[in-house]
Amino acid sequence: MRERPWLRGARRPPEPLYGRRRALKAALHPVTEAVRARRRLAWLNEAGMRIGTTLDLRRTAEELAGFTVPELADGCAVDLLESVLRFQEVDRFEGSTGTPELRAMAVAEVPGLDLAPDLVGELSVYTADRLVRTCLTTRKPVLVARMRPSDFDSVAPSRKAADLMRRAGVHSYLAVPLIARGVLLGLADFVRAGSRTPFTQADVALFTELASRAALYIDNARLYGREHEHVVTLQRALLPRSSPSTPGLDVSSCYDPAGDPAAVGGDWFDVVALPSGRTALMVGDVMGRGLAAAATMGRLRTVARTLMALDIAPERLLARLDLAARDLEEDQVATCLCAVYDPYGSTFRIASAGHPPPLLTGPDGTASFLDVPVGAPLGAGVIPYDPVDCPVPERGRLTLYTDGLIRSRAADLDTRLDRLREAVGGGARGDGTAGRSIIERVGGDRSDDAIVLVAGARPLGPEGAVYVRTLPPDGKAAGQARTAVREQLAKWGLHDLVDTTELVVSELVGNALRYGNAPGELRLLRDERLSVEVSDSGPDLPQIQHADVSDESGRGLQLINMLCRRWGSCRTPEGKVVWAEQDLPVRAGAAGP
Repeated sequence: MRERPWLRGARRPPEPLYGRRRALKAALHPVTEAVRARRRLAWLNEAGMRIGTTLDLRRTAEELAGFTVPELADGCAVDLLESVLRFQEVDRFEGSTGTPELRAMAVAEVPGLDLAPDLVGELSVYTADRLVRTCLTTRKPVLVARMRPSDFDSVAPSRKAADLMRRAGVHSYLAVPLIARGVLLGLADFVRAGSRTPFTQADVALFTELASRAALYIDNARLYGREHEHVVTLQRALLPRSSPSTPGLDVSSCYDPAGDPAAVGGDWFDVVALPSGRTALMVGDVMGRGLAAAATMGRLRTVARTLMALDIAPERLLARLDLAARDLEEDQVATCLCAVYDPYGSTFRIASAGHPPPLLTGPDGTASFLDVPVGAPLGAGVIPYDPVDCPVPERGRLTLYTDGLIRSRAADLDTRLDRLREAVGGGARGDGTAGRSIIERVGGDRSDDAIVLVAGARPLGPEGAVYVRTLPPDGKAAGQARTAVREQLAKWGLHDLVDTTELVVSELVGNALRYGNAPGELRLLRDERLSVEVSDSGPDLPQIQHADVSDESGRGLQLINMLCRRWGSCRTPEGKVVWAEQDLPVRAGAAGP
């Protein structure tokens, strides 16, 4: 039998080499896919630990860019929609006229790769021929695996950047939208250059998954920032926007919200102009945080401002405010400090409801805490409150604040109080920024709102003057009061107000004789307005009555109400004071007292 040639030296025909490779590849394919899946899962898990470590938008974008470069890309840029940064729920671009505005948040490049991207913080507008626009409108990834010369102009933000990309050897581009909870936030685009392999569909799937996770972290930061802005906006809206005229005082206020939106809400202050040139100052802090505390603060401040406008003494004001706080459904308590300044006596009358003590700074810059009796917080139901009268030297300052300024995780209370005393005594600015200066000097890792209210005593201006005269307790009081008004207004150069003021003071003295036992003292005050005050020992506050045509009395206060800018009354330890204010004539000169 003839031997077959193919049997020589072998028992079977040789298998082609490509067949064996195909078989080996087929056998290892499940193993390779499993390894890739594990690597992808491990990479995504690592991304979850390295991205979103804070609730800061820019920091989160920087973490996304830094995580992908240089491991998976040679360059990365993260841009967010301007509407998102403004907390507007606008993420669609209808029609061809819609032009999205993007703000660069983060950029990362491998060393030596200069691509001239948009500078971080700058605003960019992309037209319809840009691939960025395509990614945003379709909300799908855009892949250019191998870039042609014409693709650079549709990828780069400018012609200069396109030339730099060509020279740098960029050959592959991928843009992925950032979408979280159905809201389009922006996009992240990536490039590869040099010898690195181009992007593939597998890379698209991987980067899409990464962008989805990163977008969730970015959206958390966006919602966190939006909540913070809303709470701070509400808080600022409930605080006074401007201070009234304060004779003899230079008032500076500063509200510094906490960085954590959950910590914002309970602090307030107020400055109210009172009759006789006096000024009421108040700071308070609701024990609680967030929107509930801000709402309670607004209600308490409204009640407190109303009571201050009635010219109630600080200790009586806190007692009534305690009753109001107990009526709130939230069952919250608050601390409060109230001080009333009399420029003609240069004294503060201060009462405290569980609030930190104020500081008094002398002309030499030495600051010390005032020993003010500390009553129970508002809403606790423990009254009365004990006031203290504190004289203030010329050029002295009284500093009121909330406990957020001295609260710290890293330092004890005594250390923070010492630091506050040093900051308050470190010199005052005359440009109205004394409060901000104190907050900056105290520093520290504050975790709560802080309010600083600085009131610096100063001499009254050349127009400021006071005249006081004791009146007899009989019918001669009205005549003496009119004579005193006529002579004193002539000295002040207020001739145009003589007739009106004589009529007003006659009614006030007559009211004191009939309803207040007897008049006690006449006081004329001239500052921005002319104020007339008559005191008596009667307990009842006057009210306007409706007088009939046949009535012989009851029209005095109606007449005062028509002739004067405003009028009112307030209780004193000896009885009460009834006052009336008139605007000074524009042509009146500044005469000496």
